[in-house]
Amino acid sequence: MKQLISLALLICILTGSLTAAEKKNVPEKKSQSRPATEPGKHPNIVIFLADDQGWGDLSHNGNTNLHTPNVDSLAKEGVKFNRFYVGAVCAPTRAAFLTGRYHARTGTTGVSTGQERFNSDEYTIAQAFKAAGYATGAFGKWHNGTQYPNHPNAKGFDEYYGFTSGHWGHYFSPMLDHNGTFVKGNGYITDDLTDKAMAFIEQQVHNNKPFFAYIPYCTPHSPMQVPDQYWDRFKDRQLKLHHREPEKEQPDHLRAALAMCVNVDWNVGRVLKQLNSLGITDDTIVIYFSDNGPNGVRWNGDMKGKKGSLDEGGVRSPFVIRWPGHLPAGHEVNQIAGAIDLFPTLTDLAGIPRPEPKPIDGVSLKPLMMNSAPDWPERMIFSSLRDRVSVRTSQYRLSRTGELFDMHADPGQRNNIAKQKPEMTAELQQAVADWKQSVWPNGYPEEKRPFLIGYEGARSTQLPVRDANSQGGIKRSSRHPNCSFFSHWTSTRDSITWNVDVDQAGVYEAILYYTCPESDIGSTVELSLNGSKLQGQVTQAHDPPLVGAAQDRAVRSESFVKDFQPMTLGKITLSKGTGLLTLRALEIPGSQVMDFRLLILNRIEPQSDR
Repeated sequence: MKQLISLALLICILTGSLTAAEKKNVPEKKSQSRPATEPGKHPNIVIFLADDQGWGDLSHNGNTNLHTPNVDSLAKEGVKFNRFYVGAVCAPTRAAFLTGRYHARTGTTGVSTGQERFNSDEYTIAQAFKAAGYATGAFGKWHNGTQYPNHPNAKGFDEYYGFTSGHWGHYFSPMLDHNGTFVKGNGYITDDLTDKAMAFIEQQVHNNKPFFAYIPYCTPHSPMQVPDQYWDRFKDRQLKLHHREPEKEQPDHLRAALAMCVNVDWNVGRVLKQLNSLGITDDTIVIYFSDNGPNGVRWNGDMKGKKGSLDEGGVRSPFVIRWPGHLPAGHEVNQIAGAIDLFPTLTDLAGIPRPEPKPIDGVSLKPLMMNSAPDWPERMIFSSLRDRVSVRTSQYRLSRTGELFDMHADPGQRNNIAKQKPEMTAELQQAVADWKQSVWPNGYPEEKRPFLIGYEGARSTQLPVRDANSQGGIKRSSRHPNCSFFSHWTSTRDSITWNVDVDQAGVYEAILYYTCPESDIGSTVELSLNGSKLQGQVTQAHDPPLVGAAQDRAVRSESFVKDFQPMTLGKITLSKGTGLLTLRALEIPGSQVMDFRLLILNRIEPQSDR
């Protein structure tokens, strides 16, 4: 059997070390960028990224349970990729999109407690477009780190509005991050994010400046909250299409997800109408995709797997791209592609330089979009979750457990043909082994990176409970750390710690976000690091209720949230270096210290003896 790709070429692609002759066969290098709509003018970029929306959660992919006319219009007026692959969970997809590299190379190994961060030296698509003169903005769920150098403002985005965590506990006017400062959101979060993105777009048009607008929504990720006008369309609807295992469906969760997808589509439509009203539709590239498979059991085109799975249904995403007058309308691409390809593709289409501090894994998809790649070479796309790996070719998928599936003859992955195709199985197993060696030459890494304080002079550093560990009887409000808080802090033997590295020494103002009933005020707490100490007292009661349950359409597993209040603890002098930042109580006159959500360290002056 003809090999899909030689081992030598595979290793060269993975390491970025192709010979001159081999480079001629790589589409990215063959494609030449052509001018945008006018000589010297670059196209605008708008990228929508849905959260936990499966390939099957759009009507243009055959789902009659809902109608998504605005995203469907992008497929009709642009190019649709039928086999587009992302990560099995959220943060890895974002890292791959932003860097053009497999997330496993970037240091992104999970979705919380620091695992969602890519390494500080990774170069992003936003940095490339900013260097080319674009105004850059991100509006939504970041999920690739909170502290500098991972905050969006540190990775190429001039404007940021959203939240940096993996999920948020409430979708109606929640606390959000605006360029590093906390503000209160305005209404339903998807609508609010869209409002801010549209204001950014309008401002850049008035400034006559090309823009790169990244809109990573947080829906239909749970909690399953959606305004009544969308929920009412689905709460009693008889659904015609069901999952291949319908007995596993959870009706309320399923209906809420569909309602949230319709809300996302409506917001996409708002932006598309704005582009038209501003007269820049033909000057703007618009992309829509999702970050992993569906977050529940529902119709997904008979594919096996959902979010968190490395099977087809867990990593195959919808993907459409529109650029009127430049990309052919209604064109469909069946070759495999993925999130790693978007960085080289967009820089190629926009005609801007792409500095590469590190070799990338993606290739420009422009030839496929232009239907000008009859000799497009076979390739492999690797999907991983922690140390588990699956690989997809144009015809086959090797599962993480070594099963082989013919995706042409058996798209539902029902028949393992590894024994019937031993040569192909062995070839793909070797490819996986080589890939693992390429991305993890020293073995799969354990997350030990500290959280950085004052990185390169950053004025403010956020240290949420998500990134902390608790000792003693302190409990986390949910098993999911992302949007949690600590409670049951009742003993002076209890403590909260962060593994940190102070990049810039100096005097920092410490601010705690807390709640505490009137009966428990008066506790004295101490913040310390490497011999430096700060003490303060809880003197004001603040005891708001938990919120979220009234808006939930399905039972949640995430934490409910509260309106945590900031309290200035005082000033602490921090020296450069690593250590364990510790928060503990010295005196507890009541039954508890506080419920604790977040520590902020604002650098107010440099250390005089550095």
